[in-house]
Amino acid sequence: MSLTNRILIAMVAGILFGSLLDLILGSSSISAGFHMVIQDYVVDGVLDLVGRIFIASLKLLVVPLVLVSLICGSSSLGDSARMGPIAAKTMMFYLMTTAIAISTAVGVAILVGPGTHVSMPGQADFQATAAPPLVDVLADIVPSNPVAAMAEGNMLQIIVFALLFGYAISHAGEAGKRVADFFRDLEEVIMRMVGILMGLAPYGVFALLATLFSDMGIGAIVDLAAYFFTVLAVLIFHATVVYSSLLKTLAGVSPRIMMSKMRSVWAFAFSTASSGATLPITLRTVERRLGVHNSVAGFTVPLGATINMDGTAIMQGVATVFIAQVYGVDLSLTAYLTVILTATLASIGTAAVPGVGLITLAMVLGQAGLPVEGIAMIIGVDRLLDMVRTAVNVTGDATVALVVGRSEGQFDEQVFLNPNADMEPDRDEVAAPDPEASSKEP
Repeated sequence: MSLTNRILIAMVAGILFGSLLDLILGSSSISAGFHMVIQDYVVDGVLDLVGRIFIASLKLLVVPLVLVSLICGSSSLGDSARMGPIAAKTMMFYLMTTAIAISTAVGVAILVGPGTHVSMPGQADFQATAAPPLVDVLADIVPSNPVAAMAEGNMLQIIVFALLFGYAISHAGEAGKRVADFFRDLEEVIMRMVGILMGLAPYGVFALLATLFSDMGIGAIVDLAAYFFTVLAVLIFHATVVYSSLLKTLAGVSPRIMMSKMRSVWAFAFSTASSGATLPITLRTVERRLGVHNSVAGFTVPLGATINMDGTAIMQGVATVFIAQVYGVDLSLTAYLTVILTATLASIGTAAVPGVGLITLAMVLGQAGLPVEGIAMIIGVDRLLDMVRTAVNVTGDATVALVVGRSEGQFDEQVFLNPNADMEPDRDEVAAPDPEASSKEP
């Protein structure tokens, strides 16, 4: 069985097992001792431990992989001076897809009206976190201490340092070539570590989803079904229609092939709900399965994991209309345009802030004149939607990498068309070579 199928089975099994545990723990017929065993030893013990180790091991690879991949990519460009156009195209496509995402979300939410039959909430306990000024965010992009940036996992600062270091390598003559060879070898080793971790992924995915659904269950969706399924429908539309259109028109490649090779990445994104934690898997897939050269993938994918928030923008668009309808606020066309502009720019302005989705939503609601306390209504299902929108975000990262790579001639179509690219051979094929091979002439 392929790794992707094993991960998908683990996802389904984790959801079912977690939902079963939720029913057991919520039952009044079980004894207190049995309840304690299930909660303390199964959920908070084994499952929580395996899930936390899995997430930690993913994050372990993020900083070294981003640093080494970006250094290799920027150094390989040499004196071609293409880093500027690559960066400009990448930023343009990320902003464009984010604007499309929130525009679609607002339009669909207005048509569906997910908040028209929801009663106004009582006292809400949500406390909005203030977002930093855009000027401070831009100034903090340049690291004063690259070692501290790597220790803190500040991705934008790591990207800037790696680009400068790679550019210096390409202009350092023979010494630069020796250093570049070292980093290319190091990249192979780190990619091998990613491959090892992917082999253990089904166990981590199962534990994460079982823990989540044992805590909240599937019933959390029922109370906000209209909002939940509106966001879900727009997420699916954006991933399947918008990205497919970009791939077909701008890159000239088959969306079906690209989507089929993204299944394992989706499984990681869905279970972790973190583009950053999924970054090692996304980068490996974009380079080795989709055929985008490291000089482009090493820049676009880490940057996308930091600033590309199409899925979050969709949530913000639907949530804004939902909260306005619940509170009976009739937003004008100008207010909707303000929402679209604010959410698009906020995807960059608050890139390095934890809990960025709710922070930018608070900013959007404030700009539209809506009560920020309304966020408390949607927190219950936000964790489930966060899993789906993370999968959309990583799909956007891969799509932009493909489009930019194709436009820059940094794309290997043979790798893209090869369904077995970067897939381990079957054990039977390795263990049982052709018995006549040794007797044949070379």
